[in-house]
Amino acid sequence: MTLTELRYLVALSETGHFRKAAEQCNVSQPTLSIAIKKLEQDLGISLFERSRHKVSATPTGERIVEQAQTVLQEAQNLLNLAELGKDPLGSVLSVGAIYTVGPYLFPTLVTRLQQAAPKMPLFIEESYTSSLRGKLTSGELDAIFVALPFTETDVVTRAVYDEPFVVLLPEDHPLSQEKRIDPAVLSGYRVLLMGEGHCFRDQVLEACPGLQQAVSDNYARGNAVVEGGSLETLKHMVASGLGITVLPKSAADVATYGKHTLAVRPFTEPAPQRTIALAWRVSYPRHQAIDILTNAMRE
Repeated sequence: MTLTELRYLVALSETGHFRKAAEQCNVSQPTLSIAIKKLEQDLGISLFERSRHKVSATPTGERIVEQAQTVLQEAQNLLNLAELGKDPLGSVLSVGAIYTVGPYLFPTLVTRLQQAAPKMPLFIEESYTSSLRGKLTSGELDAIFVALPFTETDVVTRAVYDEPFVVLLPEDHPLSQEKRIDPAVLSGYRVLLMGEGHCFRDQVLEACPGLQQAVSDNYARGNAVVEGGSLETLKHMVASGLGITVLPKSAADVATYGKHTLAVRPFTEPAPQRTIALAWRVSYPRHQAIDILTNAMRE
């Protein structure tokens, strides 16, 4: 049994698909399949139930996957401790962020980190919360920026900022005449949302009463439901006249669209908002790197 095999095991459990797990591990699918089969033979049990469309861990397999995650985390801790002995700010810091935070946070954050710790290489990644969670607990990422609530065993979270939501709409839209917009009225308009799997979509539906029912009604009637894969895509769609949308304030820069194209309006008080937090493992030894990351974020 090797650490590599354990990484393959965890990846297959997270993705439920041999091809996706192989892509996540940067190996060929046959390589990963052979390694999983060898691991099962070594242990003398079947770790996964295989079907044409999905691979799922057996009850015993789930417990072994949990233990494998612990082993991988402890192995990463050994490497971190060794690096810590050299220089806590001299080794790579791997930081992840959800898709609706990364593009608006990293450009400025990277510059500030380079100023605060010029010898600390930085690796950054954007993904879904579920993927970042797995990579944090397995030790692939050192810290992640996520929206609260975020709970995970043996993980610490530190709130770093609150961010209000705003409405983005064409400048000639009827709601652009309002100084502030009541979330309840949005259900009467075509609101463009992020696609399934994005936590920001769920936050918007929770913050705006009636939107969830409006979306469900559209599906039930067979009406087209327009969704975007990123906040920037949603902005482009609003600029094209396809509807209006809700954005976190950091994503509401519309200067590139020119004058008299788009308008941004705040919500009525209490305005819906999200809290962005930094999360890291309790056992992570490079506390100075976490402090510098937090300070750079708050600045």
